[in-house]
Amino acid sequence: MKIIFFIDSLAAGGKERRLTELIKGLQKKQDITFEIVVMNEDVHFREIFDLGVNVHFIIRKSKKDFSVFFQLHKICKQFKPDIIHCWDSMTAVYSVPVAKLLRIKLVNGMIVDCPSVRNYKNKTWLRGKLTFPFSNMVIGNSNAGLSAYGVSGKKSVCIYNGFNFERIASETNQDMIRQKLAITTRYVVGMVASFSIYKDYKTYYKAAELILKKRDDVTFLAVGDKTDSAESAALINKEFLPFMRLEGRQSDVESYIAAMDICVLSTFTEGISNSVLEYMASAKPVVATDGGGTKEIVTEGETGFLVDAESPEVLAERITMLLDNENLRKEMGEAGKFRVYNDFSIDHMIDQYVIHYKKLSRK
Repeated sequence: MKIIFFIDSLAAGGKERRLTELIKGLQKKQDITFEIVVMNEDVHFREIFDLGVNVHFIIRKSKKDFSVFFQLHKICKQFKPDIIHCWDSMTAVYSVPVAKLLRIKLVNGMIVDCPSVRNYKNKTWLRGKLTFPFSNMVIGNSNAGLSAYGVSGKKSVCIYNGFNFERIASETNQDMIRQKLAITTRYVVGMVASFSIYKDYKTYYKAAELILKKRDDVTFLAVGDKTDSAESAALINKEFLPFMRLEGRQSDVESYIAAMDICVLSTFTEGISNSVLEYMASAKPVVATDGGGTKEIVTEGETGFLVDAESPEVLAERITMLLDNENLRKEMGEAGKFRVYNDFSIDHMIDQYVIHYKKLSRK
């Protein structure tokens, strides 16, 4: 079986990490060969180049660059894949005509969120509605996401993100991270997510301020693309900045998580969050926004707490509860690690992809 993986970029991100881990696993399968097509030269997961995989770059010259169709068509005609697996809404749009012209089966893997806006004003939602009818299979990383996009039962497949526990083995000593960031407080609370319209840093920072008005033994971290931007810092009252560390994009995220006592994900919409999986795999208690796919990972009161969106007071209350109870932090952390190990392993994720690829190829 031959597969073309088509993705908009290999920059730091959830779907990019998932594809990288999948490729590593598929290399062990002798009956599957594949090539990768990428639409951006910004590559964070550079280990792909060490795997001996053929990587094609198709760089758009404009937002409506029709030459992408012809370049993808040429690559597919030469490689002759059985399946094109696109990983986002833009590559889904480009994949449909090529798959139909060359009679290649299309796996649409664009669903990684659970949108609150479900109409034509949402560009991603619109692209889904345009491409799902022409897709042979639609894979989402949460049942909530598949339901939100209204994918039909016959095409709908949920494959949860998998976590590779080998990543934890290379963690930097947490004392080194504390020293690097000049942290002297007893506790560290952190959030790992890009600073974007989908992540609610405003609520996270507000919760931090509510806590810091009452105590001075906590440092709050923000780790992810553009968290170190002026826009991010502008959301924080200057008096609290000494207790904040806005670190931007980091390559060794696992080491930062290791230094945290409590991990937060404040968001507006989410599929299955890689950050939450990393938190739990590292045995950290989680406080996350309820809704979307997050409730499919976090078990309320067992592996962490779920709070309503845009509720800084409740978020601060749950964080404080964990700060004041070491046993609860430990119990929730261990329960989370056990859950990820049993239900969200990287091997299980890879096996699920292979099962569904083979099932589709036989149709």
